[in-house]
Amino acid sequence: MENEQLNLTREWDKTFPKSELVDHEKVTFHSRYGITLAADLYRPRGAEPGAQLAAIAVSAPFGAVKEQASGLYAQAMAERGFLALAFDPSFTGESGGEPRYMASPDINTEDFLAAVDYLSCREDVDASRIGIIGICGWGGLALNAAALDPRIKATVASTMYDMARIAAKGYFDEADSPEARMEQRRALAEQRTRDYASGTYERAGGVVDPLPEDAPWFVRDYYDYYKTPRGYHPRSLNSNEGWNVTGTQSFLNQPILAYAGEIENAVMVLHGDAAHSCYMGKDAFKLLRGDNKELVLVPGAVHTDLYDGGGKGAIPWDTIQAFFERYLA
Repeated sequence: MENEQLNLTREWDKTFPKSELVDHEKVTFHSRYGITLAADLYRPRGAEPGAQLAAIAVSAPFGAVKEQASGLYAQAMAERGFLALAFDPSFTGESGGEPRYMASPDINTEDFLAAVDYLSCREDVDASRIGIIGICGWGGLALNAAALDPRIKATVASTMYDMARIAAKGYFDEADSPEARMEQRRALAEQRTRDYASGTYERAGGVVDPLPEDAPWFVRDYYDYYKTPRGYHPRSLNSNEGWNVTGTQSFLNQPILAYAGEIENAVMVLHGDAAHSCYMGKDAFKLLRGDNKELVLVPGAVHTDLYDGGGKGAIPWDTIQAFFERYLA
């Protein structure tokens, strides 16, 4: 299968500075659904010629692009000796897939597995030492991928969301009722009819802008990241018009953590203990089994602090490095 020819930006357009400790290049790979994914490959500068490195694939947050948090994580891992791949999920960013701005529990889990396919076939990667990092909504999808694919030897779910739980139960499970779910189903069904009739997909809107005075504190945190120079990117859904209204419909009745307890390989659930989403990380960790599972809580860190450090060095890079060194040895 050949990769689709994608129009990739060649200049450095990340929300973080370029490291002089790594080499960077744009690459593409394809999934088993025939979607071509765009990625930034980060390789430690000065790595021995012919050396096979441990590799890490990174994606998300949900509605973000590889020029934001996932790229920062990948570059930081490359600085620490790993070959790292930050990719845009299907239907978003520079990756392929039509129609645009859709999400799928299945296809987005496949995105991680396709990244493992690609890394496994690179001559400079040791295929027996591959891990993944999923941030925010892709943290839950990373756990789903790890449950499905034993080639993934180590997984970090950072500041994770369980998007299926959010879709079906709302924030803090406050909409956990058959009536609330049926209301959503009816609204989405009506939206599908309107979209089909119009021939276009209505967008849901990204992070609210301008910020209402009564916005919840965690919405303010999102605004501070996605809508300011700190994290804004023109291809980011959260920074702009968001997903299609029907784009995340499938998550409503497709739980993604059903088999998390059967993950045999290593997992770290990393969360800020002041994050509004911390309950999802803690509950996901309770599903895991085995002495190779770790829950790491960062004191005082909110959800978006683990996107880029929050200006206070909140991301425990040494802890993440030690985890991967232990389980990708």
